[in-house]
Amino acid sequence: MDVEALRTFVAIAKHGQFQAAADELEISQQAVSKRIAVLERYLEVVLLVRHSRGSRLSPDGQAFLPHAKEVLTAVERSERAVRPGSRPLRVDVLNRRIAPAQAVYRFYRSHPGMDLDAVALADENAAGAARAVLEGTIDASFRALAVDQIPDGITAERILDTPLELLVGPGHPLADAARARPADLVGHRIWIPGIKPGTAWSAFYQAVSEAFGLSIDALGPHFGDEALMDALADSPSLATLVGGGDRYLWPQIHDLRRIPLHEPTPVYPHVLLSRDGDRHPVLTALRDHLRTSMARTPDDAWAPSPLGMPA
Repeated sequence: MDVEALRTFVAIAKHGQFQAAADELEISQQAVSKRIAVLERYLEVVLLVRHSRGSRLSPDGQAFLPHAKEVLTAVERSERAVRPGSRPLRVDVLNRRIAPAQAVYRFYRSHPGMDLDAVALADENAAGAARAVLEGTIDASFRALAVDQIPDGITAERILDTPLELLVGPGHPLADAARARPADLVGHRIWIPGIKPGTAWSAFYQAVSEAFGLSIDALGPHFGDEALMDALADSPSLATLVGGGDRYLWPQIHDLRRIPLHEPTPVYPHVLLSRDGDRHPVLTALRDHLRTSMARTPDDAWAPSPLGMPA
């Protein structure tokens, strides 16, 4: 059924005249007559009866009018649902405590009128998140994806480099250091529980371990961030790595220390994935915000080449 024919029929029912409907729809009266004729042939009924002062609805036209209006309302709603800016921007931040989530939150705080929905697809690897963007389940995602793994139809921009920091308890040998080099971590156990094999995080930390000769493992069960903080506070040798923008909380009595790394500074290359040509205004504003407000990548930044992203 032709939606424009329905729209024309409803306009005639409203005005009672073909010419008035033509004026509203900005088409000719001949086009109005043609649309109604096509609609009546399709339905095999007479919808409108002409008279000297215009036209009136036939009994079939009166029965059909409320349904025609419902169809047009549904069409309008469906168009609004996919029109850029007509719905919230859905952004996958992977995990609500890490740097992308904090960056999106700061964007929202500085742009309170923007309509967005932050989701965390923690169980999806980078390839799965890219598929979700391509399929329209989400509009954008922060991930690390190798250039040769970016599917057609996806735009990828390396937009948020997160420097790594060492997190240790007060009894650790490096607890009082203002900064540390990756070379200083050789021989120390670095425990990062919860890393899932096959994820970009797993590949990243494997590359860090190999590049700097570090002992990084995810052995044992992961009972959550609170348990990790407890373990660090109680251990004179255990350490972990966190992102510089990650948000962790622990009891003051733990006295944990965050120690920036340098010479070089390992960074995790968060890439913003979106569909090619996506014109959602909130996505444009978010991208502009990240480009102008994010901290400058350290001059001695290091990222593993297999995860090298488009700059």
